[in-house]
Amino acid sequence: MGRIDVNRAGEMEVFVRAVETGGFSAAARACRMTPSAVSKLVGRLEARLGTRLFNRSTRGLQLTPEGCGFYERAQRILADIEEAECNARAGEQAIGRVRISTSASYGHHVLAAILPRFLERHPQVSLDIVQTDAVVDLVSERTDVAVRAGPLKSSTLIARKLGETPLMVVGAPSYLARYGSPATPDALEGHIRLGFDYVRAIEGWRFGTGDAVAAGARVQASDGEALRHLALGGVGLARLAGFAVRDDIAAGRLVPVLEAASAGQSEAFHAVYLGQGGPLPARVRALLDFLAEHGRVW
Repeated sequence: MGRIDVNRAGEMEVFVRAVETGGFSAAARACRMTPSAVSKLVGRLEARLGTRLFNRSTRGLQLTPEGCGFYERAQRILADIEEAECNARAGEQAIGRVRISTSASYGHHVLAAILPRFLERHPQVSLDIVQTDAVVDLVSERTDVAVRAGPLKSSTLIARKLGETPLMVVGAPSYLARYGSPATPDALEGHIRLGFDYVRAIEGWRFGTGDAVAAGARVQASDGEALRHLALGGVGLARLAGFAVRDDIAAGRLVPVLEAASAGQSEAFHAVYLGQGGPLPARVRALLDFLAEHGRVW
């Protein structure tokens, strides 16, 4: 490799201009330089390469065989540089694919309703949506944005808050008809509880009254939407995000229990992304701005 202080692309561009315009004076005008500066630059280039690129005469410039070969390669290199810069500049517009990791509940109850508007607003953006309640590594999973629930651990991730939603204990009318409704958090020990099958930031069920029920639900599932369906089926009681069960409660499919004890218990939602310095690609920024405006939970 050559010295890092040599502007090879700049040298190539001036050389190519000299070939295409037929002389140093015309190349100087195209490159906004003086003819003597162009002549010196080509001379330095020839000295560094150890070969003559032009035969100079009173009739003008004529490429040597070495100059012809260098000209062809320089043209290809400059075209590659231009293409690379055009591709990078596309980052100024909302163009390309965005990979999102989100919980099944958020995807079903929030994203599904708002994404048609996003796609209409940004017709050149495509989406890959991965639904999982597990915390994914954004780097290894090549994920641009992850929507996460609960408290955030200190990390290199940058977060935009999407609001908070109450945590509600709910059961189907069929379940409550069989087992009754718990009057206090302590009474949950005699009920079938539905819970997550992975470690959460806050284990067990905690209540605003200071009561807590230890982790270890009798029936477990991998995501909140699966727990919701189990609760709808009358399998047991589940503690779920308010936005995921409000429609079910309004329709009578689920019934909230322990409402007084649950008061004040909520879960924050954030859209997180890697903070690596420099501007975000417009496609990612567009999604984050849209979620902050339309994808909030309550």
